[in-house]
Amino acid sequence: MSPAVAVLLLLAGLSEAAGRLLPLLARRTGASRPGAWSPGTPRPLGLPRPSASRPGTSSSGTLTPLGPSRSGTSRPGAVLLLLTGAVVEGSVFALWPLTASALAGLTQPAPPPATTTLTWTPALAAPLLLAAVLAFPLLGPLLHLLLFAAVGASLVAPLAALTDLGWWTAAGCVAVAGVGLGLAVEAVRRLVAWISRGVPA
Repeated sequence: MSPAVAVLLLLAGLSEAAGRLLPLLARRTGASRPGAWSPGTPRPLGLPRPSASRPGTSSSGTLTPLGPSRSGTSRPGAVLLLLTGAVVEGSVFALWPLTASALAGLTQPAPPPATTTLTWTPALAAPLLLAAVLAFPLLGPLLHLLLFAAVGASLVAPLAALTDLGWWTAAGCVAVAGVGLGLAVEAVRRLVAWISRGVPA
């Protein structure tokens, strides 16, 4: 793997982590805001209307300390989660073509030569930088799915050329590898979330 590809995969992992983490932090911040009122529900008596004051100022015009967010996640903690997620997601991206090559080798009657291992190139890895589209409201998951379907499709032809497999067989290997890695990392995410909820603060 070239240094350029490694940097691209790390940035793609950062994009993926941001797309998953930022909406979660926004929901936690909104849910923990004291006296928060959502449109469509009757405004409780005594709850003042929102003012158009600038962030960081109170209604009287005096500065208010920003400090850690009320969501329970400090800014350094959020940055640490983002960087950790970038490394994990980037590693999963790096394993995708390698896992697809391993699955393709299992479908061949003779052991494939070592040169049949599929690797990322800058052109193949560059679209992964758009993984943060997951954070878009409503259409985010669909755009995220379409992005990875397009990236996976771009891996099929190189894998078929390296292994002499048919296009559909190579596509199956890429799809199984991508789905398997996705399910594995999602299981790890849920396990970490479950452990973090169970550990007292």
